[in-house]
Amino acid sequence: MPETKDWNDAFTNGAYIADGSAYPAKWSVLAAEFREKAASANRLRANISYGPHERNRYDLYLPEGLPKGLAIIVHGGYWLAFDKSYWSHLAAGPLAHGFTVAMPSYVLSPEAKISGITTQIGAAITAAAGEIDGPIHTIGHSAGGQMVTRMVSRSSPLSNNVLARIKKTVSLSGLHDLRPLMKTSMNEKFGLDIEAARSESPALLEPVDGIDVTCWVGADERPEFLRQNALLANAWSGFDIAISSVEEEGRHHYDIIDGLMDPEHRLVKTLLAL
Repeated sequence: MPETKDWNDAFTNGAYIADGSAYPAKWSVLAAEFREKAASANRLRANISYGPHERNRYDLYLPEGLPKGLAIIVHGGYWLAFDKSYWSHLAAGPLAHGFTVAMPSYVLSPEAKISGITTQIGAAITAAAGEIDGPIHTIGHSAGGQMVTRMVSRSSPLSNNVLARIKKTVSLSGLHDLRPLMKTSMNEKFGLDIEAARSESPALLEPVDGIDVTCWVGADERPEFLRQNALLANAWSGFDIAISSVEEEGRHHYDIIDGLMDPEHRLVKTLLAL
């Protein structure tokens, strides 16, 4: 008989990263410092409402001068953890190139189903798009990667007008096939059944024609994340879209996001199509 796979272990990141448990505290400090500087320079509009829940809020980081467009960063945390306050510093790269950056929080599981989080992110992007003119560039990390690619599938909650403005989507260590998550202990909170897993898995959906997507993962990430990254690039390669994949050398699941802080990093330039 084939060996039974430990799916809880397959989706575990911190235990395989040196000093992995220390990362959230580091992110929180960097983010708070960045927010303070942005606020003091009058370049932050904080806690803009896009829905009725207290977590239906997003922050806007404003560049100097007229914005070239809107970059949207959707955080991860397996739909179970974190909020926008951990990731503010990741706005630095796009902001330096003249893009306004929107960073939403959202209601987490188990209070919200993953399908409900899809609806929330659609509302957040729609609200931010109403504030800022020009092209929209989206990036999400881990569960956020699922959300931004879900936004450019044919069952997207976004209107055609908003979809037409999305010029680039980057899924950073994204989760594109949710079916294996049904075999993890996390599913006690997700409540996924096969129908929900299929309907929220970008790799099992059809993309919107003409989109431009990059699947980006750290070469040192867990095998399941490497598989998920390659899966979407493969599954969507037969459609009328531009799709590419990157395995960034020397990066793991927690430091793969660091490239967003550097205006000259290839991740920022890919996101902004520079």
